[in-house]
Amino acid sequence: MPNSKKRSITAEDLYHFNLVTACEIAPDGANVVYSLQRVDRKTEKKYANLWLVSIQGGEGRQFTYGDQVDSQPHWSPDGKQIAFISNRKDSKQPQIYLIPTDGGEARLLTDMKGEIGTFHWSADGRQIVCEFRKKDAETIERETDEQKKELGIVSRRIQRVFYKLDGYGYLPKERGHIWIIDARTGKTKQLTDSEIYDEGDPCWSPDNKQIAFVSNRSSDPDFNSDEIDLFVLDVRSGQTRKIETPIGPKGFPSFSPDGHWIAYFGYEGKDLEWRNTCLWVVPVDGSTPARNLTEPFDFHISSHTINDTGATGMLPPTWSKESQTIFFQVDRHGDTFLHAIGKDGSNLQTVVGGPGVVGHYSFDKSQSILAYFYGKMDDPVQIWTMKDGDKKTAHPLTHLNRDLLNGIDLGEIEEVWFKGAAGNDLQGWILKPPAFDPAKKYPSILEIHGGPQVQYGHYFMHEFYFLAAQGYVVYFCNPRGGQGYGEAHTKAIHNAWGTVDYDDLMVWTDLLAQKSYIDTTRMGVTGGSYGGYMTNWIIGHTQRFKAAVTQRSVSNMISMWGSSDFNWSFQKSFDDKAPYESIEQLWKVSPMKYIGNAKTPTLVIHNQQDLRCAIEQSEQVFIALKKLGVPTEFVIFPDEPHGLSRVGRTDRRIARLQSIAGWFERYLKEE
Repeated sequence: MPNSKKRSITAEDLYHFNLVTACEIAPDGANVVYSLQRVDRKTEKKYANLWLVSIQGGEGRQFTYGDQVDSQPHWSPDGKQIAFISNRKDSKQPQIYLIPTDGGEARLLTDMKGEIGTFHWSADGRQIVCEFRKKDAETIERETDEQKKELGIVSRRIQRVFYKLDGYGYLPKERGHIWIIDARTGKTKQLTDSEIYDEGDPCWSPDNKQIAFVSNRSSDPDFNSDEIDLFVLDVRSGQTRKIETPIGPKGFPSFSPDGHWIAYFGYEGKDLEWRNTCLWVVPVDGSTPARNLTEPFDFHISSHTINDTGATGMLPPTWSKESQTIFFQVDRHGDTFLHAIGKDGSNLQTVVGGPGVVGHYSFDKSQSILAYFYGKMDDPVQIWTMKDGDKKTAHPLTHLNRDLLNGIDLGEIEEVWFKGAAGNDLQGWILKPPAFDPAKKYPSILEIHGGPQVQYGHYFMHEFYFLAAQGYVVYFCNPRGGQGYGEAHTKAIHNAWGTVDYDDLMVWTDLLAQKSYIDTTRMGVTGGSYGGYMTNWIIGHTQRFKAAVTQRSVSNMISMWGSSDFNWSFQKSFDDKAPYESIEQLWKVSPMKYIGNAKTPTLVIHNQQDLRCAIEQSEQVFIALKKLGVPTEFVIFPDEPHGLSRVGRTDRRIARLQSIAGWFERYLKEE
């Protein structure tokens, strides 16, 4: 279809995208099950059902029906059933269900009062292990007493430091523990318990006799958040044994098929958030020290390439059936790869490369067929397959959203590698509007990512395409401080926010300003979270931008301390000192210190239920700009968490985009 017949993308197109939230191939390799999310425009609710697609090709077929959320599908080892989590019976209390793969109704397996996390089948298919957090007794009592339910909570007594979580609210008193479920009867058994610590990431040993998990069992896990250890639990006796590993955060343990090894992700050290997450292996019997297999390669194991159309999914390391090779995801240079490496650290290979992002992936029982979530810059997600590791056989099984996207002109994207302020290599992208004319002068918008330890990359960003459709050149890059370019790149802003990252962004802006099609008098800047921090920093340090939009931002590291759901832990990036120990350092890196220099018309956007960056951070910016006489407005979205732009109610996501576009329209287009 010629571009002249295509339309531009709109904010309302967010209603029309269908997004994959998880996928898994059947043991016999015949089909892939996936959870497909949709938006009901009338109710503004998001629903998800299970779908099946054949490896042989053809259209996917819907497998479960109804206005509910069906998620986390997992095939039983014999392939005869699929276990999944659904809220079809009670919208506020999801349970595990089983559905026969040859047809029939889903059967309720569990009746648990609380939160079911990740879960996995045992190799013999008789049991399921899961993370589960019981509902507090007082909450159950209130919900079963109509008068107390109507009156609601009277008060909360807080004892722990981490007592709230963005997108969740106040945390319950109960902790998350390891439970097993009989896959036939639904009978449950709690294996671990504590009022102080949680357990997570449980996985079965191949003989079904042991469960590995991670847990922080220090005297005060909240204040020693990186002291996470690896444990093995004997299912029959209930005895737990710690496997000695280097101190530091760790997770996603995975037994080798021969039962001799455990692979896991982590890094060595405490409070070193700039370190690469690496792949480690340790013998189950603890006879030799854990070994870091990926340290020589200076890459970060993760699946955090930014997008605004759905999470990709981070998976535990996956062993080859011979217990000799391990598969894992890596964020690198704007891509998320699927790599493989030998158990001894040799023979690193790229199984699925870029440009693009690998999310959920799985093998059939013979490991001859790989199915995986794959997103690209012009396509939010498809499910792909590959046979026998041969990249020539890789092809998409699904064609999701193609009818929508085939009718849209997204514009053209140019990838640019350039030198940063210190001669460092940096990667960026320039998105040009649909029907771009190089002879014209365009207004532009610099987008800055959050994190900061994430990356922009070859992944679909509806927001960028929407702004380009309004007639802007949208440009974005990965300055120092993010992941994907090695430890030195990430560490560069440790205790130094607003320094070399700002320098890199200004060099990037200089590069764009030299383009013949850029109108240097009509340049805008925006970003959210850490990107909001940098936007606040920029308007206090330069007047080169004609307009700015700061979103869910950080502005004052002193008041940020203790008010975020991460509360005191933000000090780790700044000499690990609290305000009462070193207020000068936190004030030095606070945009509010420099806000008196601001002259740039700035729209302030924040979400009322943001527990990551409390709304008071933006309130300070708005009031300061008002006091300074700088043109500003404050847009507040009720009931929304920090991640509104990705997971919020769709009408509010649209209103946010329209607010951003309207502000730039006023200051970058109107005379």
